[in-house]
Amino acid sequence: MKRMGMIFRAKANKALDRAEDPRETLDYSYQKQLELLQKVRRGVADVATSRKRLELQLNQLQSQSGKLEDQGRKALALGREDLAREALSRRAALQQQVTDLETQHATLQGEEEKLTLAAQRLQAKVDAFRTKKETIKATYTAAQAQTRIGEAFSGISEEMGDVGLAIQRAEDKTAQLQARAGAIDELLASGALDDPSGMHKDDIQAELDRLSGGTDVELELQRMKAELAGGSGSGQQAIEGGPNGQQSQQQPQDTPRFDKQ
Repeated sequence: MKRMGMIFRAKANKALDRAEDPRETLDYSYQKQLELLQKVRRGVADVATSRKRLELQLNQLQSQSGKLEDQGRKALALGREDLAREALSRRAALQQQVTDLETQHATLQGEEEKLTLAAQRLQAKVDAFRTKKETIKATYTAAQAQTRIGEAFSGISEEMGDVGLAIQRAEDKTAQLQARAGAIDELLASGALDDPSGMHKDDIQAELDRLSGGTDVELELQRMKAELAGGSGSGQQAIEGGPNGQQSQQQPQDTPRFDKQ
C-alpha cells in the first residue's frame, strides 16, 4: 500500500508538473498579494473611520463639558450653589468619558499608523514582485520559444517528428512502388507475365525486331559502300588518263581502306 501510494503521488506530481505553467502561477500569486493588500487597505480605512468617530464624540463631549462649566458659573453668579454643584458633577462625569475616549483615540491612531506603514511596505513588495514576475514571464516565454525553434530545427519536436515520419513513410511507399513497377517490366519483358492489352511484345518478337533493325542498318551500309565505290571508280578513270601512271596503280590500294571506314 505504501508503494502504491508513493507511485500514485509520483504520477500525480509528474502530471501536475507537466500541466503547470509558471506564468499562470506567478499571475495567481500576484493576484493573491493584491487581495491581501486590498484587505490591509480596508483595515486602515476601518481604523481611520473609528478614529474619526471618536474624534466627533470627543468634540461633542468637550462641547458639553464647556457648556456645563458655563452653567455652573452662571448658577454661582445667581447664588444657586446647588445648581452649580450639579453642573460641575455632570462635567466631571463627562471629563471621565473624554479621558477614556482620548485613550481609545490614541490607541486607534497608533494602530492606524502601524497599518498604514504595513500597507506601504506591502505595496512596495507587491510592486517589486510584479516587476520580477513580468521579468520571469518574459524570460520563460523567450526560453520556451527558443526551445521550440531548436526542436523544430533538430526535428525532435512532436509536430516535426510526425512530419518526419510521414515523409519517411511516403519515401518508403514510393521506393516500394518503383521496385514493383521495375519488377513487373522485367517480368513482362522476359515473358513470364502476359500483357492483356497486347502493347507489350514478347521476347521472340523483340528479337525479330532487333534483327530486322540490324538488317536495315546492314543494307543501308552496303548501299553507302556501293555509292562510295562508284565515286571512287570515276576518279580512277580520270587518273589513268593522266601523264603519271603510278598514281593509277596506287588508287586500288586506297579503295579497300575506304571500304573499311
